[in-house]
Amino acid sequence: MNNLFSKVGVILFLAITLSASASAQTDPSLNNLITRLDQVEAENRKLVDEIRALREELANYAGATPDAQPVQQQEERLAVQESRTAELAQTKVEASQKMPISLTGMLLFNAFTNGRNAGGQEDPLTAGYTGSAVSGASVQQTILGLKFDGPSLPGDGKASGSIYMDFFQDSAYGYNSAFHIRTAKVDLTWGDTTVTVGRDKPIISPRDPDSLAQVGVPPLSASGNLWDWQPQARIEHRFRFDEDNFGVIAQAGVYETAEGDASNPPSVLYGLEQARPGYETRVELYKQWGKRRIEIAPGYHASDTHVLDTTVPSRIWSLDWLVRPIQEVEITGAAFDGRNTAPLGSLGQGFTLLPSGAIADVRAVGGWTQVAFFPTSRLSFHLYGGEENDRAADLLTGGIARNVTYAGNVMYRLAPNIISAFELSQTRTTYLSQGTRLNNHYDLALGYLF
Repeated sequence: MNNLFSKVGVILFLAITLSASASAQTDPSLNNLITRLDQVEAENRKLVDEIRALREELANYAGATPDAQPVQQQEERLAVQESRTAELAQTKVEASQKMPISLTGMLLFNAFTNGRNAGGQEDPLTAGYTGSAVSGASVQQTILGLKFDGPSLPGDGKASGSIYMDFFQDSAYGYNSAFHIRTAKVDLTWGDTTVTVGRDKPIISPRDPDSLAQVGVPPLSASGNLWDWQPQARIEHRFRFDEDNFGVIAQAGVYETAEGDASNPPSVLYGLEQARPGYETRVELYKQWGKRRIEIAPGYHASDTHVLDTTVPSRIWSLDWLVRPIQEVEITGAAFDGRNTAPLGSLGQGFTLLPSGAIADVRAVGGWTQVAFFPTSRLSFHLYGGEENDRAADLLTGGIARNVTYAGNVMYRLAPNIISAFELSQTRTTYLSQGTRLNNHYDLALGYLF
């Protein structure tokens, strides 16, 4: 405003000066001066109009012209301003290191009931020998997460990451604390190459069935789904042959195995090295045609278990897939074949201490598949099942030779961030020389996504 008034003053001063000098000049010069004065007057009117417009705008912001600004517009403007203020306040709280951070997760309520072979657990992975029916409700599968976009990296790179935690507490899965980390990762990306460090599923087993009944550990964790979340470092490169419609994703990394879950006597576990480096690779081929898509990926894991001065090799071949023939149907799954699969979170029977004192690895095959149907954007149906078979010749009496789980659920979104689900499943566990046990599981869930 002050600058505008100054310009007006300067122009008026020039106009007066030019008018005074005009009387001492010839007639042609006087005509030129008149023309210039007309131009100055036009500029003056333009400046006055700009001043008036600025005054009106300032009056609107200050609420000085309520007649020209309806109450509804004032309220809308106030709401927008409050929202912006809240966003700024949130950024100030969450981004002390000048990086955008967002809170995400799901508050999950489960009401459940099990058969008499649940072994006292909310979500048993196997059917126990004996026990009693277990029913109840909990919110311990609630998930809290933080996602962040980090700073730029040298070479046009970008950092990002996430961490997810829950309250799942069950000693059967090694979770004795009420709050623990599920997955966490930091991604360093340069173009089509990403380096990741953190805690996640095995590289060779990235997929999971869809379930709100079993979230504390992934569904089918002892029935064909290799799942154990462990520290790891990996590198991924994406080869694109047809934009995003056809390409290959190559992954390789080092995965820290969990050896303590092996199902053996305490005398063996005391002589067991609890963690070992495992080396994994996976190559995914994908192709998309409009809404249709196919993904197929072979993988390989290699590590060695050290127990009682003996080395037990762990060698696992894997294959996972996704097939979407139409937009409403999706088929996913995975399969594996190998020996000593316990380090990746299978049934835990990686090796056996034989009566002779020798240690033998256990051969195992397994896998799972799911068919999902999405008739509407709110409603979905999921049917899935899986099994793991451990070779009976490698087990002692009482070992689990086969574990099978079948399940089905329906999910419905009551609102964009509120989802309900009902699921029923049955687990059949076959014990060597001791028969098969059954456990039925029913679960009603309500999740609030945030």
